[in-house]
Amino acid sequence: MEPIKASGYFLSEFNKPLEKRDFVIDQVADDEVVVKVAGCGLCHTDITFYTGQVTPKHEMPLILGHEISGTVVATGSMGQGWMGKSVIVPAVLPCGECELCKNERDNICQKQLMPGNDFHGGFATHLKVPFRVLCETPENLGDFKLPQLSVIADAITTPYQSLKRSKLKKGDLAVVIGVGGIGIYMVQHAKIAGATVIAVDVDDKKLAAAQEQGADYIFSAKGKSEKDLKNEIRETVKANKLPRYFWKVFETSGTGAGQQTAFSLLSFGGTLAIVGFTMEKAPVRLSNLMAFDAEMFGNWGCRPQYYTNVVEDVLSKKIKLLENIQEYPLDDINKVIGLALEHKLEKRAIFVP
Repeated sequence: MEPIKASGYFLSEFNKPLEKRDFVIDQVADDEVVVKVAGCGLCHTDITFYTGQVTPKHEMPLILGHEISGTVVATGSMGQGWMGKSVIVPAVLPCGECELCKNERDNICQKQLMPGNDFHGGFATHLKVPFRVLCETPENLGDFKLPQLSVIADAITTPYQSLKRSKLKKGDLAVVIGVGGIGIYMVQHAKIAGATVIAVDVDDKKLAAAQEQGADYIFSAKGKSEKDLKNEIRETVKANKLPRYFWKVFETSGTGAGQQTAFSLLSFGGTLAIVGFTMEKAPVRLSNLMAFDAEMFGNWGCRPQYYTNVVEDVLSKKIKLLENIQEYPLDDINKVIGLALEHKLEKRAIFVP
C-alpha cells in the first residue's frame, strides 16, 4: 500500500496533556482497513482512561477515542469492497466466532476489540480497524455531516441496546436517572418505543433539555432523599394514572449516587438497567430484588447489528442529535478535556481533524 501520513494525540502519562505526534501507516492486515477520521466523540470512558481511573488495555503511548466516523481510504486484501465507503466504527468489535458471539451476546465477546483501549483510537487523522463489523452510512446524510454521526458509536447505540434488553413496550413507564450524554438519548429511545418517560437529574438545564426532547415528567433529585424523591414520583404516577408496577429504570448517570437512586426506584415486577459506568460503589440491599420479584442487568456497549436501526432513527430525525453535540478542532483536544474535567461541557464534544 501507499504509505499514509497521519497524526494523532497520544496518552503517554495519566493526567498529562495528550501529545500530538506524526506517524505513518504503511501496512494493513488482510482483514483491516484504514479509516480517515471525520469525527470522534469524547466519552466519559475516555476521561477515565485519561485520569488513570481505569487503565487502558493497550500499553501507552495510546491514542484514545472510540466514537468514530470516517471514510475508508485503504484496505487489506479481504476488505477491498469497503474502499471509499463512509462508515461508523462500532465501539465494540466482537470476534463473531466465540460462544458469546454465537449466543447473541457479541457485545461482551472476550476477544472484542475497542478503539482507544485495545488499539489506537479516533483522536487522530487516521486509524486501522478490522472491517468485519463496520457500519456503512448512506450516501445521502440529509441535513447531517459525517463527523456528527460519530457519537452514534456509543452515546446513542448503548442506550438503544439497554432498551432492547429491558423489553420496554408501548404504555410502559420508563424512568431515566441522569440525562446527560447517554441519558438524553435514553429518554428519546424510550419515547420512540411508546413509553411514558420520567427524567431525573440534579441539573436543571439537563432536565429542561430532556423535557424538550421527549420526557413527559422531570424531577430534580438535588438535595432530596431517595424516599422523598420516590414519593414525589409516586404522587405523579397516581395523579396521572400511570403504571404503578413494572417500571423500567435506566441508570445512565454513571455515578454511585445515581445507582443508589435508581435502585431505590425499583417497583414490583420492575427492571433496572445499569447503563452508565463508574468506579464508585453503591451500597444497596440486594434483597429488594427478591422482595419485588424485580430484575436488574448491566449493559455493555451495543451489538453492531443494531447500529443500522439507530442510524435510520437519527437521519429521519426521530432522534434529536444536533441539539446535543458541539464540534471542535482536534487540535483543541487538551482544552476540551480540561473543560470536561471541570464539568463545564454542556454538549457532547466531537473532535474534527
